[in-house]
Amino acid sequence: MSCIRKAGAEDLPAAVRLASKLWMHETLEDLGEELASYIDSRDAAIFLAYHGDRKPCGFAQCSLRRDYVEGTDTSPVGYLEGIYVCRPCRGLGIARLLVETCQQWAIWAGCQEFASDCELTNEESRKFHLAVGFQEAKRIICFTKKLR
Repeated sequence: MSCIRKAGAEDLPAAVRLASKLWMHETLEDLGEELASYIDSRDAAIFLAYHGDRKPCGFAQCSLRRDYVEGTDTSPVGYLEGIYVCRPCRGLGIARLLVETCQQWAIWAGCQEFASDCELTNEESRKFHLAVGFQEAKRIICFTKKLR
């Protein structure tokens, strides 16, 4: 049986450990700072998933976005910023449960829409998003230019 709960300050090390598996290019220190700000915010949340033992096996990071979100018509929009489930716990419905929990949090916060994104080349993530009920809104390519 799996359970999901909202992360508190005491859960920060576990959340950082899981987030580091998703965002491997980030330092633990940077992840710690970012996730701590989510835990302390009214406009953001981190949820941890537990299955079997007492150790978290997954996490989801969500927020309220008040700026324009591609494909949406309302504001704020609940936004799935990141989600990760450890390999041994995949295929058990934990990621779906995490997304549903984030969606309920967004509804509680007054949102009418929930959104997410993934890299254009991340086919596994695209398939996951479709499997948990998201619809593809647009495909975009972002550009940057150094000014100095």
